[in-house]
Amino acid sequence: MPRISKKKFRQIIRYFSLDLTASQITSLTDLNRNTVNRYLTLIRRAIAAHCENESPFSGEVELDESYFGAKRIRGKRGRGAAGKTIVFGIYKRNGKVYTEIVPNCSRKTLYAIIKGKV
Repeated sequence: MPRISKKKFRQIIRYFSLDLTASQITSLTDLNRNTVNRYLTLIRRAIAAHCENESPFSGEVELDESYFGAKRIRGKRGRGAAGKTIVFGIYKRNGKVYTEIVPNCSRKTLYAIIKGKV
């Protein structure tokens, strides 16, 4: 594996954190594209390993949302019912449970919770 200077490595990390593509990093650092790709892969693997170690959940998990509130209020039923509190949960079998009250069940809201916890 080709060795690069610490300065070049710090530049790669800086540009990676700015979300630049490998081609853009290549032109800014004057390194070979394959070398940049190799180092970006190593950085991503290190980040993934760190996240795996820090995550309270690992392996297969179950996700679900539930609606709590009055048994029946006139009007809409199910997801559209007014006056219900939405609770989202993540469950690892024979393990930990995480619940959070959410304002809505939109993809954006739930993905933010999942990415933060899993």
